[in-house]
Amino acid sequence: MRKLIPVAVLTAILGAALAAAAQDSGGGTVRSQYEGRIPAPEFPGGLDWLNVPAPLTLADLRGKIVLLDFWTYGCINCIHMIPVLAQLEEKYGSALAVIGVHSAKFDNEGRTDNIRQIVQRYGLEHPVVNDSGFDVWRTFGAFGVNAWPTFVLIDPRGRVLAVQPGEVPFEAFDRVIGGMVDYWDSLGELDRTPLTLALERDQRPNTLLAFPGKVLADAATNRLFIADSGHHRIVIADLLTYEVLDVIGGGAPGLADGAFEAARFNQPQGMALAGSTLYIADTKNHAVRAADLGARTVRTAAGTGEKAAWGAVGGRADVSAIASPWDLAFDDSGLLHIAMAGPHQLWALDLNAGVVYPLVGSGREGLVDGPLAESQLAQPSGLYFRDGVLYFADSESSSIRAADLTNGQVFTLAGPTAETVPNPAQRLFAFGDVDGPVGQSRLQHPLAVTGGPDGYLYVADTYNSKIKRIDPAARQIVTLYGVDGETGGFRDGGPDEAAFDEPGGLAYADGRLYVADTNNHAIRVIDLAAQQVTTVVFPNPEALQIGERPTVVAGNSALGAQVALPEQTAAPGDGEIVLDIVLPEGYKLNALAPFSADWVTSGEAVIIAEADQRQRLSDPALPLRVPARLLPGSDLLHVDLTIYYCEAVNESLCFVEQVSIDAPVTVTANGGQPVVSLTHTIVPPELPTAGGL
Repeated sequence: MRKLIPVAVLTAILGAALAAAAQDSGGGTVRSQYEGRIPAPEFPGGLDWLNVPAPLTLADLRGKIVLLDFWTYGCINCIHMIPVLAQLEEKYGSALAVIGVHSAKFDNEGRTDNIRQIVQRYGLEHPVVNDSGFDVWRTFGAFGVNAWPTFVLIDPRGRVLAVQPGEVPFEAFDRVIGGMVDYWDSLGELDRTPLTLALERDQRPNTLLAFPGKVLADAATNRLFIADSGHHRIVIADLLTYEVLDVIGGGAPGLADGAFEAARFNQPQGMALAGSTLYIADTKNHAVRAADLGARTVRTAAGTGEKAAWGAVGGRADVSAIASPWDLAFDDSGLLHIAMAGPHQLWALDLNAGVVYPLVGSGREGLVDGPLAESQLAQPSGLYFRDGVLYFADSESSSIRAADLTNGQVFTLAGPTAETVPNPAQRLFAFGDVDGPVGQSRLQHPLAVTGGPDGYLYVADTYNSKIKRIDPAARQIVTLYGVDGETGGFRDGGPDEAAFDEPGGLAYADGRLYVADTNNHAIRVIDLAAQQVTTVVFPNPEALQIGERPTVVAGNSALGAQVALPEQTAAPGDGEIVLDIVLPEGYKLNALAPFSADWVTSGEAVIIAEADQRQRLSDPALPLRVPARLLPGSDLLHVDLTIYYCEAVNESLCFVEQVSIDAPVTVTANGGQPVVSLTHTIVPPELPTAGGL
């Protein structure tokens, strides 16, 4: 076993500093508590960094108090620390440099583009390095980094001061960092020069929906409820026409009851409907909210706005803290069940008695079936109730499980089991993308489960970007939709075409599955009989705009289009590819949104330098020109384009076109110039008419 370098734990630093302060108000004993002893290792090279224009080194951070946050974005304990870190950043400003070290647990979490999405979703404003290969993790492993989250404090001279795993209260950080600021200020060594940032949130165009987390379809009232989580609101639409009927919440994070326009939520997720009241899992507010759809008012039904401590036992709903409620489901008796991701349990809210309490799960994170109270769950995030059984997506164990409330037992339907993975420590790492029977099948961080009258269960296998189906009697799971599971995508069509990107919510109504396609900022619809996936297009998109900011209408008919151009000829030599984008009359490129072009060739006749193969441009000059070397022969030139464009007059409504273009190219001596000329003409979508099909 590798010997750990002795480094103080944060709580020990705090205790020693306070004890020394009580004994000596002016000596050097107190000051020594804020100096590290061992130089921190340098960040390895070759890693992707986000929120900064270039990779950072320890030399770049000299003179600052550095707090490394080792995290992975599906971890609820890591999510709990995001507001704590933001509070520290706000208080200490540029004296403190928080660095997120994202060491991914799941394969999907290790992709830089996915980390970029989560950085945008949670509004992170500090540098984040993609440590998918655990390079940084290993360099700090000798200091005790071996869990998510773990925090490492480095002093302004670049020496490790303290290491602390787990969730750390703001007050503990505040006392230590506050002491460090005073001490290093007294030495004149604290550097308050702001770091140069390039925030990822500034690169994401505004869309009508932002990271929708959950969806609820109610055929009886013909309404579709959407948790527009990134906009901190609930959208109510017509189930058939998708006309926006109402919006609950003002579009900014907060915790406020009152009229729909004044109410505030923070990353709301799952919903459940009882009569004219919509109950909402207000995840980051650690509360369950109740929206009276007739009176158009919101009140808090459970929770205090503060995160419950581990081991909380509930009590009166209005004064008892809860932790990260992620989904809701009523049973036949009217009891409201809560997927409580924070404490790894399922709770119940008795609306008549006004009490909330844990019902399933011991609170220890794990994959253990058995009696309700003795079972172990791992971040349950999706709920569905049928015939006395509460089905749940147990995200961190990558399984679909069920709590039989009649017999008082928890069992597993898909994913690993204790029998197939005997070592409890390995069960939370038994993930993948494998169809088949329970125990042999593998999923990757599923977030939603629902069912229909056919008796099947349907699953959003989130990190595999797939929709799957379970036969609960046979305990077998099969993939239905999602062909780009490894990378995610955005395409409508049949089972062999449709693609999603980290879908987080599912609902069933009248033969259709409604999908909250989170990273695509869209709601998708699966017609189970026709076996077709389509994207919801709101006929009155102006109802979802926030202020007058330019807003992209996603989900138009051009998304995922495939275009084949006629054969192009060119002469050999050092030349270029010229791509002209023809915009419709009255439209212009959105200068605030990123234009992207990804070029692929076989390299037999058209050679594009690696640096030019992936282009990310703002307000590019048209036509687009790409240097290329042309050799005699034939090739297939492929380009994936993402183009944002707006009405020239009404600049606040914009559209997005995602198109793949294939052009066969023949390079020959009589081909004229060494230039391949391509043209793509954009046809704007036709929005449906509000109030009709």
